Amino acid sequence: MPSKSRVLAVHFSRLVALLAFLVPGAGSALAAESLPQGAEVIAEPFEWLTITNSMVMVWVVAGVIILVSWLATRRPQLVPSGMQNFVEWLVESLINFFAGIMGEHLARRAFWFLFTSFVLILFTNWAGLIPGVGTIGLTGENAPAGDQFRPFLRGANADLNLTMAMSVTFFGLWFYWSLTEIGPKNFLKHIFAPKGKFGLGMMVLMVPLFFFVGLIEVLSIAVRPVALMFRLYGNVFAGESMLETLMVMKNVPDLLKWAPALPFYFLELLVGFIQALVFVLLCAVFTKLMCEHHEDHEEEHGSGEHDAEPEDGTPETTS
Repeated sequence: MPSKSRVLAVHFSRLVALLAFLVPGAGSALAAESLPQGAEVIAEPFEWLTITNSMVMVWVVAGVIILVSWLATRRPQLVPSGMQNFVEWLVESLINFFAGIMGEHLARRAFWFLFTSFVLILFTNWAGLIPGVGTIGLTGENAPAGDQFRPFLRGANADLNLTMAMSVTFFGLWFYWSLTEIGPKNFLKHIFAPKGKFGLGMMVLMVPLFFFVGLIEVLSIAVRPVALMFRLYGNVFAGESMLETLMVMKNVPDLLKWAPALPFYFLELLVGFIQALVFVLLCAVFTKLMCEHHEDHEEEHGSGEHDAEPEDGTPETTS
């Protein structure tokens, strides 16, 4: 069995690759008044490239995550301590958590994505609450035409482009995992085939019914990435909008502008954790629901082989 340090190093390499793929997802979106619904452009170094404040935020968070992972794995020790001990504890706790939901095999196969998504979402949510994020930027004559203020940084998950990138990435992997675990035939049977045993006459009636149910399931599968991205975006954007509104309340002295938002600030720390957990938990459940039929079949087949006995009821003996 590979050592914890080796497993951690493998997950670290996958983490870097996934972050490099997801970072461009925090792209530009349509601007709005007050707290814009989309990210705002802060630089255009090339005609084909625009850099938004949410892109900068996710780059900073991804850089910190990669740096911490590198520091924790550059000199692995048999008896871990310090940062290595914390990272290994986090990895081991989460893989045991997902194994309880998906099973050991699926959890280890999908862990690199689930772990990276959880860490990235969690720390981008928390980074959006750091003082200065959303409050330091271009003002007045330095801001683009039509803008009174344009912040340098913005909560990354308050940009629909990033949540969409993570959701679409997951469902691309979901299709791959499902097809490789159960095969194309069982994939279609899982959606459209009748469940249970029926006689010939009843089967004729059940096939059209389950085909119609399968079409509903296809629609449900198509809606899942939309639900994932809007759930995360909506909760984070709503929290930032609430804090911003509370910080500019009228009839509150300037020195106490922070007071109305303070209780909700700590609440948003909890919300950030919950939203990260909900996103990866739904990803794990969606994967398990499609692949569980294959696993159950294998378990039944395996148990049948081990429990087989001679027809006369006497246990087999070997010389």
